[in-house]
Amino acid sequence: MRSRSNSGVRLDGYARLVQRTILCHQNPVTGLFSAGRDHKDAWVRDNIYSILAVWGLGMAYRKNADRDEDKAKAYELEQNVVKLMRGLLQCMMRQVDKVEKFKRTQSTKDCLHAKYNSATCATVVGDDQWGHLQVDATSLYLLFLAQMTASGLRIIFTLDEVTFIQNLVFYIEAAYKVADYGIWERGDKTNQGIPELNASSVGMAKAALEAIDELDLFGAHGGHKSVIHVLPDEVEHCQSILYSMLPRASTSKEIDAGLLSIISYPAFAVEDLNLVNVTKSEIISKLQGRYGCCRFLRDGYKTPREDPSRLHYDPAELKLFENIECEWPVFWTYFLIDGVFNEDKIQVQEYREALEGILIREKNGIVLMPELYAVPPEKVDEEYENPHSVDRIPVGKLPHLWGQSLYVLSCLLAEGFLAAGEIDPLNRRFSTGFKPDVVVQVTVLAESNHIKNLLQDHGINVQSIADIHPLRVQPARILSNLYTMLGRNKNMKLSGRPHRHIGVLGTSKLYVIRNQIFAFTPQFTDQHHFYLALDNQMIVEMLKTELAYLTSCWRMTGRPTLTFPITHTMLVDDGTDIHPAVLATIRKLEDGYFGGARVKIGKLSEFLTTSFHTYLSFLDPDCDIKLFDDPNEGRNSPDSEYGGYPADFCEKESQDELDQYINDVLQSTALKSYLPPTSKTANQPPVFSANHSTKEILSIMAKTKGLEVPAVSMSLPTKVLNTHRKSLNLVDNPHFFEMKDCENVSHLPKDAHGDLDCRKLVEQLKECPTLHDQADILYILHILKGADWDTELDGQYGVTVHCLLNELYRKAGLNQEWGLIRYISGILKKRVEVLAEACTDLLSHHKQLTVGLPPEPREKIITTPLPPEELTDLIYEASGQDISIAVLTQEIIMYLAMYVRSQPSLFVEMLRLRIGLIIQVMATELARSLKCSGEEASESLMNLSPFDMKNLLHHILSGKEFGVERSLRPVDSSSSSPAISIHEMGHSGATKTERSGITKLKSEMKQRGSTPSSPTSTSPTGSNGDASQGDRKGQWLRRRRLDGAINRVPVGFYEKVWKILQKCHGLSIDGYVLPSSTTREMTPCEIKFAVHVESVLNHVPQPEYRQLLVEAILVLTFLSDIEVNSIGGIIHVDRIVHMANDLFLQELKSFGATGRILEKDVATGICHFFYDSAPSGAYGTMTYLTKAIIIYLHDFLPSTGCALQ
Repeated sequence: MRSRSNSGVRLDGYARLVQRTILCHQNPVTGLFSAGRDHKDAWVRDNIYSILAVWGLGMAYRKNADRDEDKAKAYELEQNVVKLMRGLLQCMMRQVDKVEKFKRTQSTKDCLHAKYNSATCATVVGDDQWGHLQVDATSLYLLFLAQMTASGLRIIFTLDEVTFIQNLVFYIEAAYKVADYGIWERGDKTNQGIPELNASSVGMAKAALEAIDELDLFGAHGGHKSVIHVLPDEVEHCQSILYSMLPRASTSKEIDAGLLSIISYPAFAVEDLNLVNVTKSEIISKLQGRYGCCRFLRDGYKTPREDPSRLHYDPAELKLFENIECEWPVFWTYFLIDGVFNEDKIQVQEYREALEGILIREKNGIVLMPELYAVPPEKVDEEYENPHSVDRIPVGKLPHLWGQSLYVLSCLLAEGFLAAGEIDPLNRRFSTGFKPDVVVQVTVLAESNHIKNLLQDHGINVQSIADIHPLRVQPARILSNLYTMLGRNKNMKLSGRPHRHIGVLGTSKLYVIRNQIFAFTPQFTDQHHFYLALDNQMIVEMLKTELAYLTSCWRMTGRPTLTFPITHTMLVDDGTDIHPAVLATIRKLEDGYFGGARVKIGKLSEFLTTSFHTYLSFLDPDCDIKLFDDPNEGRNSPDSEYGGYPADFCEKESQDELDQYINDVLQSTALKSYLPPTSKTANQPPVFSANHSTKEILSIMAKTKGLEVPAVSMSLPTKVLNTHRKSLNLVDNPHFFEMKDCENVSHLPKDAHGDLDCRKLVEQLKECPTLHDQADILYILHILKGADWDTELDGQYGVTVHCLLNELYRKAGLNQEWGLIRYISGILKKRVEVLAEACTDLLSHHKQLTVGLPPEPREKIITTPLPPEELTDLIYEASGQDISIAVLTQEIIMYLAMYVRSQPSLFVEMLRLRIGLIIQVMATELARSLKCSGEEASESLMNLSPFDMKNLLHHILSGKEFGVERSLRPVDSSSSSPAISIHEMGHSGATKTERSGITKLKSEMKQRGSTPSSPTSTSPTGSNGDASQGDRKGQWLRRRRLDGAINRVPVGFYEKVWKILQKCHGLSIDGYVLPSSTTREMTPCEIKFAVHVESVLNHVPQPEYRQLLVEAILVLTFLSDIEVNSIGGIIHVDRIVHMANDLFLQELKSFGATGRILEKDVATGICHFFYDSAPSGAYGTMTYLTKAIIIYLHDFLPSTGCALQ
């Protein structure tokens, strides 16, 4: 027998250590590890980490096998790993009904459990008795299932297990919007069972999705049925949310050592090296001690000051745990493994030595890793005063299996028994590596030969959809429908993927389905749901956004291929030519650059070899999936309108089941035409006179609800009125207006009983001079008879009101009448199909939303992702009866989400986006620029095209100066909308284009040389009569109004408020108090604290007044840097602002000002002119606020007097 080599002896030493400290805890029946001898529970996360040492050791034996026993040892260790992974699989498969429910509800009650009985795989506590929802634990399982399968282990045995794993992928797919309890099972750090969005869960899910995508779970022995499919857009969602969160861990934890597992081994979820380093250095600077790292700041677990008799903490109690949090050695093993992966020998050396110092050695030479080190009870005060000075004692489990396992794994790596690639066979460690530039391939396809010929006239050669046969092109919604078949399993009652729309990464691959190659057009070109795709300029804008998105987010091999269809709606009104915006776009694409993206334009057949192909083998005829299980399958959208690409279809005879299915889905969305054309006879009296229609409609609405409405004049809240009837006024404050006495006869036909005659009303459809009147009639019918009432128009049956409204919507789309389109969308309760996703995008970037106009009972706050139906209902409820506002709200949420993805910098220091206020400000801006009444401005706003609406929103967000002008093009007779264009002001504009708002206050204050804007210079009397002078009047009022409406605050504002609260008892803002006790619960950089401050500020309804309060608080915060221990009790911020206003008025009067200049705002009592003063300068608001604060806090300030220079 050969003698044992040195390395073999050392390996045997580690094998003995693993056997005595880890494997001795493994249950022989289930393979699970219990948490301790007296504890029978097996935690999913701890079990996976605990087995890693065994997996690593097995590979080390296989690689360094001196003799046959070593190979046997390797096999034995690997089977221990398989046994544990299958044990966890058993536990989860017993809860298959939860996986099915969770895909739809994402509720904490419908999730997989976090711990099971280690002897029986059964559950141990009830659904609501534990923080079970921990997406990172399920994700960690999938990540290591993928890594271990790739390393050669066979863990999954049957196809039923494969479909279960596929459904686990759907379970974690939505991690980017699921608030869970996180890696420490606590959720919010007060430990009161409040779930929150955790960066560690999102990151782990992203890593698992990337690792398991296209992986064959049967390893080398599998076929196409055992492959797992992941949609790339879900991965990308997780990534963008992760980037917006880091280095923060969640709303209540500004940093968490658990993030080490996602920025380094095992997840490697972050591709931006700078972000990895920032997060790592935050953990080292804020959490590292002499014995390991704390989990997060103010973590009370196992500290001497924790009350062990209760689970939760009182919010104000958290301050007690500051500086005495327990330190966990396990995090040093992460740093050690990270050093090995980064080939940083110094880091490896440093942490190995540190670990040697804190491990506990037993007599027989076994080393144990303690769970954590705590401060001894008698030395708590000493440690609190001088952090890291006291010697700590080991507490908790010994050994801590998770830490013990990672310690052994790190030793095997550091001593060269394992290479980094062996414990990471899927190469996750290269995620931060160099990425080559992405070139996007674009295929432009004409819908018909007519369009192809029109393009040829312009010298552009493209293929039509018929030309590319045998390749097939379909809209994205077909792909969504096909994906619902993935992961179905009758035996386990699993329903497959929930119907979610497919993003642009998904449609930029080519798909092989039943040996045919399919390309899918992106979602944004599909006009079938919402009206954005009817605006050609908007389509071009969205194309630009999506191309930029593809360039930055494409991770797959090959190039992305975007199929851009030119359809009949992209022609000019009369159909004789292509829309100029679309033509210009195609020309730009031919140049090779478009919107900052590199593009290559060509035929689809040329791109076959360079594109990425996905084989949807689950649709193959030999799979058990029936496309027509259910006769209603695929008819997911009753309000659809526009079919697919007719040229793509085969003849009826040759159709197989797949073609029939696609045809079926498209036909359920085709549309027939019934509506009579608008009548052009001029002498016909209009069906409604403007002042009737609303009243009539309202009385009808009331009648249907059984109320009596007097026929005399009535005063009505405007929100109930019809938008296009010039009734909506978003600008002026009074919410009521008097209706004229209705003396002239109404043209609404009555029947014998004096009720409305609906049949005659249907006949009147033929006599309407405009589409607007047809819409009014249909709206009345919709209210009285409901959407499914058969109008029997022209004697045809089955012509429902809904049907006619849909057709009218399409006509309005062709005429580009945006006000009408929004109105009909509201009647039909259409919703942006990506509304829920857009909302989630904003929320997960830590932006809360409110819908409806302030104040609060009417303004609804959205803080957590909602299902689409609930969200739509909430928006309609918050908009009152005004359907157009509801539609506009959805539109704006959608644009905000586009911007938060493409230009996150626009949203710096904004925590809550108040959609109602934003709409109000948009109308105010139009009224100001067009110098028109509020009603006219509100109507103009409703009639803006989506492209202009998005531009207006961008200008308001970016704070750039812009102008609005009525355009000179003749307005076609069909459209009632005033034509308006929005443009940015260049340097010739009234003010600098850069935003010099309140964010620059501090720097301006430092520049002593800033020019004083004396109060008289902008007064109308002193004006020189030049144009720019007049424009500049109102400029600061407008700035404050914009900043207040979008809730923008100066950089670092919340941290400064936290400091000032430490020096007083609280701040009172408009009657609401922000108490200083909040600093005992929350740390300065917590989002939770920022949201708390924001909620107090949001009680102020006037945006410009709110902004002055923010300025006053900002001046106050400069005091926190002065050496003053206390500045009194509760500081009334509004009093300070009013004092400053009085000082300002006194000074104005001393200059002899009178009359209009001294006018005050009725609601707040602040002088209009004070609102309109620049912040800096001798007569700036800051000057007066500073004076007011000195008077207010006179007793507490140092007497030297120079501190507030």
